[in-house]
Amino acid sequence: MGFLQDIAAIDRALKKEFKAHKAPIIELIQAQTHDPFKVLVGTILSARTKDACTAGAVRRLFAAGGGTLDGLDAIPLRELEKLIYPVGFFRDKARHLKALPGVLRKKFAGRLPSTVEELCELPGVGRKTANLTVAVGFDLPAICVDVHVHRICNRLGIVKTSKPVETEMRLREILPVKYWKTWNSHLVSFGQTRCDGVRPKCGGCPISRFCGRGQCKA
Repeated sequence: MGFLQDIAAIDRALKKEFKAHKAPIIELIQAQTHDPFKVLVGTILSARTKDACTAGAVRRLFAAGGGTLDGLDAIPLRELEKLIYPVGFFRDKARHLKALPGVLRKKFAGRLPSTVEELCELPGVGRKTANLTVAVGFDLPAICVDVHVHRICNRLGIVKTSKPVETEMRLREILPVKYWKTWNSHLVSFGQTRCDGVRPKCGGCPISRFCGRGQCKA
């Protein structure tokens, strides 16, 4: 099979696996609200935090009005910390969220930008968060690369990179645009449920034939 045929087969298998499991919290936020701002806030909270913990923090924050620009601006910093605890690095994230409305008003007239480069100008937003916001929040082509995407793409031999940002740039070159928006969701779900970083469940893996000639390699 050629590269594009392999990618299509891998994507079909991953899509089937994805539908068999609960969607990651950011996809759930998008499905329930269709609000890019809420997707951004949820993505900031989700960094280095399990979905269950992120879901609780998002629920408390949005209930307190933190799902809108003005509502978030009105919440004192200490209250933000309490609302989002115990997400990872909650103090840093609370500080970023507190600064977010002011930066949006100053740089973008209160409008949430829809490009990766502009989103990266916001506090607490790196390329992973920006790409996910573009893809999930705005429904535009973007490739979000986290540890799962980086690991699995290297295991499959799709890329040979040492850092997630290198994986993103390489995927932008070789991955057909039609896969960009869903690639992260499918691979994150697969990484969380089967293709673990330490003990991947290789037995019965639906894409094992594409992975090191059937022998999974970290």
